[in-house]
Amino acid sequence: MGFIKYLLLAVFLLAGCTSVLEQNYSKKSLEELLPLAEQSDAEAQYRLGEMYRSGEEPQYNEFDEEYYSGKGVRRDDQSAVKWFRKAAEQGHAEAQVRLGGMYYYSGGVPRDYQEALKWFRKAAEQGLAQAQFSSGSMYYKGEGVPQDYQQAAKWYRRAAEQGLARAQYNLGSNYNFGEGVPNDYVLAIKWYNLSAAQGDKGAAEARDKLAKKMNTSQIQEAQRLARNFKPKKENPKK
Repeated sequence: MGFIKYLLLAVFLLAGCTSVLEQNYSKKSLEELLPLAEQSDAEAQYRLGEMYRSGEEPQYNEFDEEYYSGKGVRRDDQSAVKWFRKAAEQGHAEAQVRLGGMYYYSGGVPRDYQEALKWFRKAAEQGLAQAQFSSGSMYYKGEGVPQDYQQAAKWYRRAAEQGLARAQYNLGSNYNFGEGVPNDYVLAIKWYNLSAAQGDKGAAEARDKLAKKMNTSQIQEAQRLARNFKPKKENPKK
């Protein structure tokens, strides 16, 4: 029993250390992150990218001279892209999805759907739910790639299985309309239910509308499937 207690304590302390490390990164200023980023620290590079992407307005002192308090920097999409790219090329999943988003929305780089999908896919393959959803959406709409409902459903499913509400809604619609998967009202209601339970009003409306076409036993089966659902989290590289 003593060994087990020490083992559990060690696991707890390791988890705590990870949390502290993440908090330390989040509290670092530009001046603190820059040397780490220049030494190829992927997390520091990602944090710098986030800092430049969000930006903060400068504050002013009594002499009307600009200065930055705390972590504040001016928004600079080109610098954000630079640091996201460096981290993404090292396999940092969150940086990859951010870089994909910069290409998708033309932030600091010209809009390029193919490049956006390339980076979304890299992060998606590592298990990042948001990237899986974004990849599914691009396949669904045919952005940067021929429209492919099967690929869309594949990526929506992986994100939905992790519990992402928007992906659950979209996967429910795939089953509702038979897009990329066989038409299945029971599975559609299951996914609509799960998304609606997280507050998605569109999913609740779609569920209620579809339920009018179904019998009681079908609805009960869909509800049972939803109740038994447990998210299966993937662990992307940071």
